[in-house]
Amino acid sequence: MDTTFLIAAAIKIAVFIGITMSFVSICVIFERRFSAIIQDRVGPNRTMIPLSILGFKKDLALPIGGLTQPIADGLKFIFKEDFTPSYVRKVFFWLAPVLVVVPALLTMAVIPFGSPMEFGNTIIPMAIADLNVGPLFIFAIASLSVYGITLAGWASNSKYPFFGGVRACAQMISYEIALGLSIIPVLMYFGGLNLGHIVEDQVANGWLLLPLWNEGGFIIGSGYWGEPLVVQRLLLLIPIGVSFVIFTTSIFAETNRMPFDLPECETELVGGYHTEYSSMKFALFFMGEYAAMVVGSALIVTLFLGGWSIGFGIDGMLPTGAWWVSLLHIGVFLAKVTVFILFFILVRWTVPRFRYDQLMNLGWIVFFEAALINVFLAALIIASPSIGLGGVAIGGAFLILVTILLIKVAKGATQKPSATAV
Repeated sequence: MDTTFLIAAAIKIAVFIGITMSFVSICVIFERRFSAIIQDRVGPNRTMIPLSILGFKKDLALPIGGLTQPIADGLKFIFKEDFTPSYVRKVFFWLAPVLVVVPALLTMAVIPFGSPMEFGNTIIPMAIADLNVGPLFIFAIASLSVYGITLAGWASNSKYPFFGGVRACAQMISYEIALGLSIIPVLMYFGGLNLGHIVEDQVANGWLLLPLWNEGGFIIGSGYWGEPLVVQRLLLLIPIGVSFVIFTTSIFAETNRMPFDLPECETELVGGYHTEYSSMKFALFFMGEYAAMVVGSALIVTLFLGGWSIGFGIDGMLPTGAWWVSLLHIGVFLAKVTVFILFFILVRWTVPRFRYDQLMNLGWIVFFEAALINVFLAALIIASPSIGLGGVAIGGAFLILVTILLIKVAKGATQKPSATAV
């Protein structure tokens, strides 16, 4: 095997782990600072180095605005007593946190975080595994994390963690269906599952949610409208917008973030599936949650917002394969991911928690039907040049009929049964 390929793969793995774990730490300080701003309080503004335990009179406060708070949190978890209750099922109790954090880290391997880099005669893609089934790999591996949460609740041998594990299992399975259906219009448009090719298509033809340019120029120029199928691309903004809303909301549910954090609802379940955990095992659950949030943000950016692309035709002006261009694109990608992470945090501290019946109704009765109808709508728009006006009319009538039937079924499912007199 090519030595250059092996060295590049090792470097990419190290960079990928470093970036992901760094973002997990960054998410902690973002969460604390952002929530403090929303709630009009100070938040972490200093972190002490405990010199007093070494005999000094005072602790040393670092004047960097509390940026070392994640380090303090990590040290606290490391040195905290690792207590394992005697009544738990110990093997599964220890295995559960690993099953939560490892899938979240593995899924990042197929996401392209920069443009390909030329090294001699070798083109190195900026993804650890440049698979042709990228989204399917992410869904398959990410779905394994539900086993960790369910095992944590069951192995704790306590009713409240068990309830949290059952809730998590039902919630994650329910929203995986909407998550998978919502992405189908995107994949139908691109005609492939390779995330690198999806980003390259958006570099040339505009981001999926911002198609303001293509190879013919910008939307204000005549060359843009001279491109074939440009009207079809603009019509596709309707189903693509619906896919974006369903996909983003389902990512919230998959990562157990507010307002979908019912598996760890403190008011009902004490702490949920991780009630009996402490020390680093407890920290691994939160590392898995934040890592899943980073991966979800990265996937949203890759599919809908151009991935590493700077956009507006700027990428075509830059030299292809230059190392500094790849680094620039990595910076752009990380900036987009950071914006979405801040959006995740904003939603957590502004939207109240759903009731569990509302959560399940949203997944099964609203998102499932909406995503299914959206698939047919996207297929109709994509096929319109081939089937003509007659085919579009027939397909549109069929789509309206199916929509009416699904709405009636959904309304029937939400109606409460009438009380029967005894």
